[in-house]
Amino acid sequence: MLVPIIDRADVPTLLLTTRAGHLRQHAGQISFPGGRIEPADLSVLAAAVRETREEIGIDDRCIEPLGYLPDYVVRTGFRITPVVALISPGFTLQIDAAEVAEVFEMPLEFPCHPENFQPTRRVLHGVEVILDDLNFEGRIIWGATALILRSLCAVLRRQS
Repeated sequence: MLVPIIDRADVPTLLLTTRAGHLRQHAGQISFPGGRIEPADLSVLAAAVRETREEIGIDDRCIEPLGYLPDYVVRTGFRITPVVALISPGFTLQIDAAEVAEVFEMPLEFPCHPENFQPTRRVLHGVEVILDDLNFEGRIIWGATALILRSLCAVLRRQS
């Protein structure tokens, strides 16, 4: 999974997607671009870059990898390895509507304010859990994506 930070002159932003509503896994949820590692992928980074190109059309030359965040294993059994990358402005999006319903940007600083997260009760696979939701412009970001955002902000705080 790629965690794309767009290097905007005024304020850096995060690029997120809303998954297509007909998908079998995580339909309609907000996520970062990414997917399964294919046999031809030489690394997690290669898979993240390929998936980003396939899902939203960002050219590999616009992607500068910065590092990795800790792996996450989600309740559906998928292991996610977040690859943080800087994206050069001026890219062109080509959205694959079979996988992505929407692409949007959120200021990088927004998820770094803990007060923007709200605890929410959810029932996942028959188990009630309390997760922290991030509401950005009417979009609810939760689950692994919210955890990854918190992890990214923790790293950014340590580096500043």
